[in-house]
Amino acid sequence: MTRNVKSTDVLVQSALQRQVHQDPLGAARDYRRVLEMDPENKAAWYGLGLIDQQFGRTADARADFDKALDIDPHFMSALYSEAYLLRRSDPDRAIELLERAAATEPKAASIPMQLGQLLAERGRRDQAEDAFRRAVAIDRKLLSRVPEEFRDAVRR
Repeated sequence: MTRNVKSTDVLVQSALQRQVHQDPLGAARDYRRVLEMDPENKAAWYGLGLIDQQFGRTADARADFDKALDIDPHFMSALYSEAYLLRRSDPDRAIELLERAAATEPKAASIPMQLGQLLAERGRRDQAEDAFRRAVAIDRKLLSRVPEEFRDAVRR
């Protein structure tokens, strides 16, 4: 392992600790230092996205998540976070990201559950039903969280 990789790993860990301890500005500084050394560090782009989102800088957060996804199109955390960010402003893009996330992580029940909710809101009932069915197949306890109008169909 090269010195640069070790340094970036230490800085990413430092940034994560700062986030946990409610120091987002210090975490952002660490992430930016990582990106100076390694502009292809998906964890640093993702971390900056979370911080930008926390401060209401939606466009910056989206750009950060997109950079992480350019580096790794299957980066689950970035797919899910960007989808959540876009739920209201660009629901079709959010659906696309959640579908990619579901394909990347087929055993994560929360993803098809979120996808089902978003599809239902968009009036795409058949697709929503399929998504809810997948979520419940992964975790039966989610049946109680499925909207009432879909429960009978999902139970079958």
